[in-house]
Amino acid sequence: MVSQMVLGSELRRPSGRAAAAVLVLAAALTACGDDSGGGGGAPPAPSVERSADPSPSATAPSDPAAAEKEIERNWEKFFDPAVPQKDKQSVLENGDAMTQVLKSFNGDKRGQEVQAHVEEIEFTSPRDADVTYSLTLKGATALPGASGTAVEQDGTWKVSVKTLCALVQLSGNESPGPGC
Repeated sequence: MVSQMVLGSELRRPSGRAAAAVLVLAAALTACGDDSGGGGGAPPAPSVERSADPSPSATAPSDPAAAEKEIERNWEKFFDPAVPQKDKQSVLENGDAMTQVLKSFNGDKRGQEVQAHVEEIEFTSPRDADVTYSLTLKGATALPGASGTAVEQDGTWKVSVKTLCALVQLSGNESPGPGC
């Protein structure tokens, strides 16, 4: 039941590639139209403007490999039971304002025993990423293929508030606290 709620709670956002494909397809279909009134001449040549590939900063940070490593490191730190709460706050979006919610998460017995393994990171902007991860409980996979988000805040990639709030709600705490 828990895995169904987490897995179904986060819809993937369409990628920039899908949007670009739609634009290219629309341009191609428009170019294939015959507005010459059925004349026997060749249709006019399409005037599709070619642009350079979008810069990496349009959909990803300037150094995606370094950002991926930082996201993975910070997610594992955030979900490590041995890491003190103050250190977890440093890798949580709005960490100082989320103290109560973080306490609620860490206060849950399962929250104290859970660890994360990042499986996939997909950047949706230079400062946002979708993260697919699995949670393990005492070494056994408890929540495979979960979806969350990471945000770049103050130069650091962090676990999003949205991700933490979803997990606190799954723990059975009806009121995760201010900030959610």
